[in-house]
Amino acid sequence: MRYIAFLLLFLSVLSTSKAQTETSPKHEVRAVWLTTLNGLDWPRTRGAEAQKQELIHILDQLKEAGINTVLFQTRVRATTVYPSKMEPWEPTLAGGNAPSYNPLQFCIDECHKRGMECHAWVCTIPIGKWNKVGCKEMRKKYSKLIKRIGEEAYMDPANPQTADYMARICREIVANYDVDGIHLDYIRYPETWKLKISKSQARANITSVVRAIHRAVKAEKPWVKMSCSPIGKHDNLTRYKAGGWNARTAVCQDAQAWMREGLMDQLYPMMYFKDDNFYPFAIDWQEQSNGRTIVSGLGIYFLDPKEGKWTLDIVEREMYVTRQIGIGHCYFRSKFFTDNQKGIYDFGKRFDAVPALVPPMTWAGKPVPAAPTSLTIDGNTLYWQGAQDHSGGPYLLYNIYASKYFPVDINNSENIVATRVMASNLMVPSQGLNYAVTAMDRYGQESTPVQLQLVANSRPENDNSQSAPMSEGAIPFYTVSKAQGIFIMPPRPSNLDARFIMIENIQGKSISVQPYTRQLSLADIPRGIYQLRSLGRKGRNHRLGILYVDK
Repeated sequence: MRYIAFLLLFLSVLSTSKAQTETSPKHEVRAVWLTTLNGLDWPRTRGAEAQKQELIHILDQLKEAGINTVLFQTRVRATTVYPSKMEPWEPTLAGGNAPSYNPLQFCIDECHKRGMECHAWVCTIPIGKWNKVGCKEMRKKYSKLIKRIGEEAYMDPANPQTADYMARICREIVANYDVDGIHLDYIRYPETWKLKISKSQARANITSVVRAIHRAVKAEKPWVKMSCSPIGKHDNLTRYKAGGWNARTAVCQDAQAWMREGLMDQLYPMMYFKDDNFYPFAIDWQEQSNGRTIVSGLGIYFLDPKEGKWTLDIVEREMYVTRQIGIGHCYFRSKFFTDNQKGIYDFGKRFDAVPALVPPMTWAGKPVPAAPTSLTIDGNTLYWQGAQDHSGGPYLLYNIYASKYFPVDINNSENIVATRVMASNLMVPSQGLNYAVTAMDRYGQESTPVQLQLVANSRPENDNSQSAPMSEGAIPFYTVSKAQGIFIMPPRPSNLDARFIMIENIQGKSISVQPYTRQLSLADIPRGIYQLRSLGRKGRNHRLGILYVDK
């Protein structure tokens, strides 16, 4: 039955036009692995200010592409990108010296400014080359804990000290930083490790390390998400063999059992495969998720001609299918994504043009926060009174929605204006839209909305009697401040064929073309009067309005 369901799903995706995407889900993890090992993704420069600007540019690109979760490599190879009491600095930052800033804190702050989660990516068992700084320091303190295989060094999962040590590292991060998650990488036996114990005992050893980390993290801050990146195939399926490279049998990584036991809130399986090596195993991960969040790790590095021979349509199909079965996506790695290998960044921007929230941790059993109150608008600034958090988290976040209809439908992802806002105010257009604000706790649970009606004679969201595309005769006029940086588009009518928005001057010359999204960037638009036009399939377009960009 599972095979038939998979086959029908796969055939339906292959026969569907890429422009005919399903409604974008309100909740979906859209993530990227941001590697600091050897500066592969970051930093590629020296000096604090240069590194900061480089990271800001990367995060701006990720935000523009709809990314809501950044997995930031924090413990590299027994070295760190924050001042640790346990391990030395990662040499990539300042040649082994302490940089003049705290990269982890800086990344957290910049992610949170952009409404993105920041998870500390922790490499667990490998500690690097035998004579590199991380391994050398560990050998001085824990010589019996380290095993050498060739030139590489690893912590021994069978030694109880490994679980204790890794738990203390993760507790150090969680206690001192406002991370949204701890993401465990390489939480397994190396494939080159010659086991002298049974596979079941080896799995028990790895699970003991996971349990110790889970206890330490949740005792410190229970809202911090626990996740890991297992091998992309858990084990053999009834009809599909996982081959010699799988999580449970090959490297003793029983990640599905960790989901059942509640040790993981999210899984990011490294599904760097295609065709029959991808789709059946994606369905298996979702079916065995125990209600937790699955995020498919996409091997976009194969789009680089130096790494592989994948074409873009391979990744596109994988993303369409995983969205249909309720799985998020995570790009490996950041640089391949932002470098737009074979157009993957352009496609990602279109695919994730509508914002999404990270799925809530409903299994934590915490009460939903109370709704904000006293929603008002003064000029171009929306204000509200903060809500009460009953979950025990340190603070609440706020999500803002807008629509020309009232009440604003917060279940429609196209109405999302801003996510994870930490203040109790936000600059918005003051005309033509109604607003709603919800409170969200650190578990991702949302309150009911407080609503503000600014547009008279509104109609319900489910009334489609006026859903035809705007006619050329009745063209709305919009005014927005250049300083605001964005223009919030009205909701798209259901039958408007629009994949892109074109900003043209009055003479009809194109100034900017952007994927159709609710937040239109004004970064490169000078003060002036412009036409807004939609661009759909086969070149079809509609004039949507006149936009006046004020100073």
